[in-house]
Formats: sequence, C-alpha cells, structure tokens
Amino acid sequence: MTLSGNVLVVNAGSSSLKLRVLGEDDAVLAERHVERWSGEVRPLKDFLATAPEVHAAGHRVVHGGSAFTSATVLDDEVVRRIGALTALAPLHQPRALTGIAAARELLPDVPQVACFDTAFHTTMPPAATTYAVPEAWRRKWGLRRYGFHGLSHAYASRRACELAGRPGARVVSCHLGSGASLAAVANGRSVDTTMGFTPLAGLVMATRSGDVDPGLLVWLQRAGLHLDELEDGLEHHSGLAGLSGVGGDLRDVRQAAEQGDERADLALQVYVHRLRQGIAAMAASLGGIDLLVFTGGVGEHDAALRADTVSGLKFLRIEQVLVVEAREDVEIAAQTRQASSAAVPSTSSSARASAPDDPGGAL
Repeated sequence: MTLSGNVLVVNAGSSSLKLRVLGEDDAVLAERHVERWSGEVRPLKDFLATAPEVHAAGHRVVHGGSAFTSATVLDDEVVRRIGALTALAPLHQPRALTGIAAARELLPDVPQVACFDTAFHTTMPPAATTYAVPEAWRRKWGLRRYGFHGLSHAYASRRACELAGRPGARVVSCHLGSGASLAAVANGRSVDTTMGFTPLAGLVMATRSGDVDPGLLVWLQRAGLHLDELEDGLEHHSGLAGLSGVGGDLRDVRQAAEQGDERADLALQVYVHRLRQGIAAMAASLGGIDLLVFTGGVGEHDAALRADTVSGLKFLRIEQVLVVEAREDVEIAAQTRQASSAAVPSTSSSARASAPDDPGGAL
C-alpha cells in the first residue's frame, strides 16, 4: 500500500532551492524556486505558509554511499550518516542536510524521506563499479564507482519507454545541465554511467572538468599546485568555463562561437566529442541501443546540440531519439510515498546506514 496525500519535494542544489508540493496524481499544487539560497529557513517557512497541506516530505540527496540503496525514512542517525558522506559530494551534500534540517524543524510530525541520486546505480555490475586500483585502497576507503543524477535518469528512462511504447528497452539517458552524466539502462535498471566516485567524473560540464588523466593531476601537484587549488580548479573553473573563457552557460558559449570566438568554438567541439564518445560507450555496455533520451536544461532546450550529437552516432542505428522534461520531483514523490508507507522503524534505518561497506565511516 502506498501513502496517499500531498508530498513536499525539497531539492537543494549547490546554490539554489527548488520546492514543490505534488498531489496524488503528481500535479504541481505549489512551487517556488530560490535561485540564490544560503541555507536559511525563511524561504521554506514562507512557502509552507501558503502551500496545501503536506503529508510527507522527500529530499533529494546526491550521495548515499554504499549503505543507502533506496529511499530511506529520516531519523537522527540517518542524517548523521548522510553528513559523513559530505567529502564525496562537497558542493551538494551540505545543502541537502540544511534543507532536511529546515523541513524537520518546520514539519516535525510529517514523515521525511531521503531520496538518493546514487541509489539508482546500485544495480550496476561489479565490472562497471570496480576501479583498477590496489585492493587495499578499495577495502580501506570503499573506493568504487557510484554514479549520480539517478533520480533524473530513473524518471527519464522510464518515461522514454512509456512514450515509445517500448517497455524494457535499452536506453541511454543523457542528463545535460550544469552537471552532466549519461546512464545505460536496460529493463529499467542502471548497468553503467559516466560519473564515478564523485560527481566530478565523466562528461565535460559547465564548470567541472569531467574525466582527466590521473597522471596529469599527480604531475600538477608535484609541479607545485596546492591540493585546494587543484580541487577548486577542477570543480569551479574547468569544463565549458575553462575552455571557452565566457563562462559555463552553453548558451553563452554558443553565442560566442557563432561570433567567431575560437576558444568558444573549441569548447563546443570538445563538449560534443566527449558526449558522443560517452553515448557510444554506454551503448556498448548495453550491447546495443534502442532509445536515446535527452533531459535536463541543456538536453531539453538545445536542439542544435542534440542534432550535432546524433549526427555523429549514425553507426549505432538508434531507433528513436526523445526529449523528456526533467521531473526529478515526480521520482522523489513516488519514492517518498513508497518509503513512508513501508513505515521503516528508525532502528532499522540506523542499522542499515551503519553498514560496514559505507565509505562514510572512513571520512
């Protein structure tokens, strides 16, 4: 049996806060988007003052480590364990915790559920999750590929199959926004993805580098680049911003390229090259591809990017290309209803969060 009633969806980004209340049919009953959010409770309090009654709250949490493999009812111990994973997603985890704290303060009698971006990718086989590094490292620190944007990939891949009338199809889902990743999905289950231990890996993004030769990073440190400078550069000054010189917004990069800016033109070429390369790799993990789906701000709205990408992938013989509106909120609401209905005891949640393979315990 699934919980009925309205669900508050709290999506705390690295600098923004998205709030929605979804009804039982996933209709948006109220919403607010705070572009620049510094963690204060006031925006949520003001939103709830005029929003419909809420019967459960679901929170997007970027990193769930190895322990959180599905949506989990929140209690103090679960919150603590989520906090222990902050070093793996330093841009997003603290903000999710701030949103959780605010909602628990304002709605103390409402079930609160954490929905993890990593959970969707826990179905990936060991061949896709294991790093070829010393076993002692993997055991000590829980090193493995986790994958992210799982809430978006789960919804987009499922919705694409519905729209195409192809249940169980082999789907490559392209979540393209300021952060970007791909997922290979078969029969509704993730079998591979481009992000890894952290959300820094994979595709070129707005300000994040994506994949970089690890030897290059070692060389830079030996050359005198401080670890903090290295981290800041890879997270905030790389990607489209580092390549183009005009920032990380693809619209600005494209406009500059059209005006003859060579750096911006190269940024577009690198972005598309890595995107095509990644899609082909995901198709290989699936043994073929039936549906290619684009979602996210860039994926949904940049038709030229989609055309450039697909034009270089004709050899894959993709049967259908679809654009799906990003609706993480629908996925979060569904998982929140399910987890709340299960009425997981807090002791069970705590025990699960303390699983020995959770790298958070070593951080």
